[in-house]
Amino acid sequence: MGKFYLGCDVSKGYADFVIIDQAKRVVESNFQLDDTIAGHQLLEQILKAFFEKKPDAMLFAAVESTGGYENNWLHAFQRIGTRFAIQATRLNPVGVHHDKQAAMKRNSTDKISALAIAEYQINHAEAIRYNEADSYQSMRKLYSSYRMLLKVRTQLLNQLESWVYSGNTELVQYRKDNTPKWLLHLLSQYPTAPLLAQAQAEQVAKIPYLGADRAQKLVAEAQTSVASVTDLPAQIMIKTLADQILQLDEAIKATQQQAQSFVQLREIALISSIDSIGPISAIGLFIEMGGCVGVFKNAKKLSAYWGLHPVLKESGDGSYKPRMSKAGRKWPRAILFMAVLNGIRAKNFIYAIYLRELQKGKAKRSAIGICMNKLARIIYGVLKNDTVFDAEIDNHHRLRSAPKKLRSNVLDSRRFQKQDDQAPISRKQSQKRKGREQSQSEPVAISEIKSSPLHGYA
Repeated sequence: MGKFYLGCDVSKGYADFVIIDQAKRVVESNFQLDDTIAGHQLLEQILKAFFEKKPDAMLFAAVESTGGYENNWLHAFQRIGTRFAIQATRLNPVGVHHDKQAAMKRNSTDKISALAIAEYQINHAEAIRYNEADSYQSMRKLYSSYRMLLKVRTQLLNQLESWVYSGNTELVQYRKDNTPKWLLHLLSQYPTAPLLAQAQAEQVAKIPYLGADRAQKLVAEAQTSVASVTDLPAQIMIKTLADQILQLDEAIKATQQQAQSFVQLREIALISSIDSIGPISAIGLFIEMGGCVGVFKNAKKLSAYWGLHPVLKESGDGSYKPRMSKAGRKWPRAILFMAVLNGIRAKNFIYAIYLRELQKGKAKRSAIGICMNKLARIIYGVLKNDTVFDAEIDNHHRLRSAPKKLRSNVLDSRRFQKQDDQAPISRKQSQKRKGREQSQSEPVAISEIKSSPLHGYA
């Protein structure tokens, strides 16, 4: 049975195809079809003719993930695969791109990209899984839509603040931490300072969560406002932006409610069992780990995949400072960051870890980073062990863990020559060497090791 590989480079409305054999020789030259019923029917005819010539062939077809444009073609391969020996898969475009770079292919066209997709299947056959049903497709779409809504809301809020600063200046102070809903309703009804100054405090107080005292204060401030842009265009823009944000808030709320329907999935239920992680955040974290925790050998691998692991940059004088790598996609870190803040506000088990790190002298941001890493480890644990999170069990495991053995401070890099005090080194390097000599002569307490900059990441 001969193995052949079909590469499909998808564009909006059409796709380019090519078929090669195991020796990477083209057996079906490039052809282009439109994403229409006629194009799909012609694809089936072309593949039918191919199998008539090679009845014992096995065809492996692949498309790149392009944000949804590839779904119709992938479905076509799966449908045709019920009649012919075809196996289809969806590839990560990053891997295909790097494979093409490794092959020193400088030009980039649709034909070349289709050939690169076909060759990628040969070069990395052991890492590709075919005919896998995407059981989480609807959940992925929900998560993608939720992210898009949040992004658009942030953009509109930034525009709104710029307009409000010039049209109703005194109201900017009320959205320093967040933009409350009462403020959006107020801007929708009284977008500029002159309109708010002419309003009756009793009418303003009817806005939910605003209150009579605050209404009187707002009207008084508007009467002495320094706002400089109060014309009709400013009124229209402020009102429009406020209304759009209110509509987006409703859409975001509806999306969060839809996320509740996925809690019945075991993985989402396990992640949601962790305090301060809601269903929509659980969906995001699950998708951002690839929908399978089994691909990670241990919790450290998951932490590194999300960019939570520390990196050290040592300079010539020996000074170094660990920092979070922030490698990979930013969304899992954004979700974990907000989850930690929620835990700190709720004063749950995360708050205890946060306080412990502050007592060790960590900065607030550093302590939050350690808590994010801790959450990632907990997520790995509950999924790997298929167990609902229990803060008491986690605390018991932490207390039960044995202290780490002291490491020798003798550097392997100095095995051929002892440190020379007469070496023309910098002052920082000299202080570091003196500290190293002192640590070798005096025993170091376990508590001092635990309070090192790397504690919480190991």
